[in-house]
Amino acid sequence: MPLAEPMNTCRILVDSFADKGLTNAQMSNAREIIRRLDPERFQVTTFHVSEPDETIAKRPNTSLIRLPQRRQTPRIFKQFLSGSQDIVFYVKASPAAKWYLKLRRRWNDKRVAIGTVESRSDLRDQPTIASQAVRLWEQTILRSDLLFSNSQAVRQNLEHEYGLRSEVVPTGVDTNFFSPAWDRAGNRRPRVLFVGALRKLKEPDTVLDAAARFPHAEFVMVGEGPMEPELRHRIKRERLANVQLTGAMGSDDLKRQYQSADIFLFPSAWEGSPKVILEAAATGLPVIARKNYEPESVVDGVTGFLVGSNDDMFDRLATLLSSADLRRVQGSAGRKHSLRFDWDLVTRQWEEIFLNLRTRKRTCCTQ
Repeated sequence: MPLAEPMNTCRILVDSFADKGLTNAQMSNAREIIRRLDPERFQVTTFHVSEPDETIAKRPNTSLIRLPQRRQTPRIFKQFLSGSQDIVFYVKASPAAKWYLKLRRRWNDKRVAIGTVESRSDLRDQPTIASQAVRLWEQTILRSDLLFSNSQAVRQNLEHEYGLRSEVVPTGVDTNFFSPAWDRAGNRRPRVLFVGALRKLKEPDTVLDAAARFPHAEFVMVGEGPMEPELRHRIKRERLANVQLTGAMGSDDLKRQYQSADIFLFPSAWEGSPKVILEAAATGLPVIARKNYEPESVVDGVTGFLVGSNDDMFDRLATLLSSADLRRVQGSAGRKHSLRFDWDLVTRQWEEIFLNLRTRKRTCCTQ
């Protein structure tokens, strides 16, 4: 829904998809930022394949570019070539972005390309990540003019692995949507929730280990992935009647799962700053997560626990399972802490960054 642009409008091409219901973390993060950018100061152009998110479709000063189901690269690359934006934001690891970043100097492209790093940078050490995917990531996001990490640990890891510097802007959470159901009836048995892809990096098998140790608790696992058949087979073989695999869920159903749980258990050891931890905290759950990636969204001993080993994880889980009062206190503290990461606050940070870059860009062009 484009508007007549004031002269001081900052024009941004967001290299992402605005399709409704996409669960990819980076794309959903981009959508959260787009819908909150002040339409009087920011003109946004982005892409979609199917029905776009209605809040973005209705946002004033927004141009949505429809892509075909197949052969999307030429259409995206054409926009890279012909676009008149000030900033290219959320550069993706894609063939179109690779060619744009490789060739842009040939036509003296003045746009500022911003890449976001939202996971650890030692991808080459992960056997489950294809070498071609790592190379494309290196040829795109890491070649942006400016890099932003979503936590201090991610920033430090990027500099350690590649010698590249970045600034930090955290991943956000919609604290209005992900909110506690404080008046809900308590569960007959404590309910432990895991949300994440069912693949080795997330260690969903550790959740089953916990379920075997604590048969008096219920364990709900939300997500899908290549380990699902293996997990279902183990549940059946070991008769883990206290485990439920739900598959992937949309945001409304996911919120209800958070609100009906008592503890959030996240055994994944290879992360950046996972948004599911923030969503769980915002809905009033104490969180147990690994300390090796130093999630800033968990305050150890206050909003949950950060653990260094599986044994430590099970000890902390036992502590929370045995005390409804501790769960309530830590969940309340987690909710309060999550407000620091609200998307409205995070988007204000991005707005300031965009406007400063636009000012610097125009100053350089007039000198």
